[in-house]
Amino acid sequence: MASASRWEKLLLRPALTGAADTLTPTSIPVFLYGTAWKKEQTADLVYQALCAGFRGIDTAAQPKHYREDLVGAGLRKALAEGKARREDVYVQTKYTSVGGQDPHSIPYDPSSSIAEQVHTSIKSSLLNLRPRDDPSSEKDAYLDALVLHSPLPTTDETLEAWTTLEEYVPHKIRNLGISNCPLPVLKTLYGSATKVKPAVVQNRFFPGSKFDVPLRQFCRENSIVYQSFWTLTANPTLAWSAEVGLLSHQAGISPQAALYCLVMGLGNTILLNGTKNAGRMREDLAAPGIVGKFAAKHPENWERILSGFNKLIGETQTA
Repeated sequence: MASASRWEKLLLRPALTGAADTLTPTSIPVFLYGTAWKKEQTADLVYQALCAGFRGIDTAAQPKHYREDLVGAGLRKALAEGKARREDVYVQTKYTSVGGQDPHSIPYDPSSSIAEQVHTSIKSSLLNLRPRDDPSSEKDAYLDALVLHSPLPTTDETLEAWTTLEEYVPHKIRNLGISNCPLPVLKTLYGSATKVKPAVVQNRFFPGSKFDVPLRQFCRENSIVYQSFWTLTANPTLAWSAEVGLLSHQAGISPQAALYCLVMGLGNTILLNGTKNAGRMREDLAAPGIVGKFAAKHPENWERILSGFNKLIGETQTA
C-alpha cells in the first residue's frame, strides 16, 4: 500500500480491480491542503499552497463552508504558471447532502432525487475544478476522489448516492470515499458497494471518537486510507504531550509538525493541513521527510516515541 516512501505519499487501492480500463492507481500525498472556511482568500491560499509544495487539495461542493469555485481558480493559476502539473496534484471534493447545506446556496435542486442531486453536484464540481479558465475545459476535468461528506439519513439513501457516484469511476472520478463516518456505517457501505469500495475515509481525529481506533484498524485491514482532520485544533493535550515534545526536540521540527508525523506513523494515514502561513506550509511539508530520516537513523528512539504516542490514544497495533 505504501509508496517508495510512506513519508511522501500512499497509493490508493485501484478502484476497479481487474477491469480492462482501470487507470494507474492514484497517489495520495501525506498532506492535503484543507480549504474549509478560507472564504475570499481561498484562491490565493490554494495557489500559495501549491507553490509551497502541496500536491493535494481537499474541498467540497458546500458553499456554506467552502469556495470550491475559488479552489479551482487557485489551482488553474498554479497550473497556468507551471507551478504544478495537474497529473501531479491530487484533487478531492465532496457531495454534501441537503442536511449539510445552507438552503440559500445549495449547488443542486434539493427537491430532486438523490441521484439527480449527485449528478448536478458532480457537474458543478467538474466545472469549478476544470484545468483551464476556458469553461469548455470542463470536458478535460476529472477528480482524484469524490467523498460523501457524511452518511445520508438512511442506509438506502447513502447507498443510492454511492451507486450514483460509481457511474463516474474511473474516468471522471478516480476514487470514492466517505467522511464523518462511524464504523458500523463504513462496514455496511464497504460490504454493500458492489462496484467500487471506499478508498478513503475522512474523519475527525479527536478524543470524542476515541481517535477512531477500531475504525482505523478496519481501514488498515481493507486498504482504506484514513484522512485525519481537526488534528491540531481538537488535540491540545496531544500537541503538548511528552512524546510530541521528544520528537520535536530530537528531529528538530515544531511540536505541531511532530504531532502530524506521529499520526502519520499510525499507518495508512494522511492528514489535512489548512495553515494560512507560508512559512508553516514549507515547514510542515518538510517535516515528514525529516522524521523519515530520523526514524531510519534512530529506529529505537522512533519506536519508543511512537509506542508512547500509541498508548496515549489507546492504540494497540502499529503499521
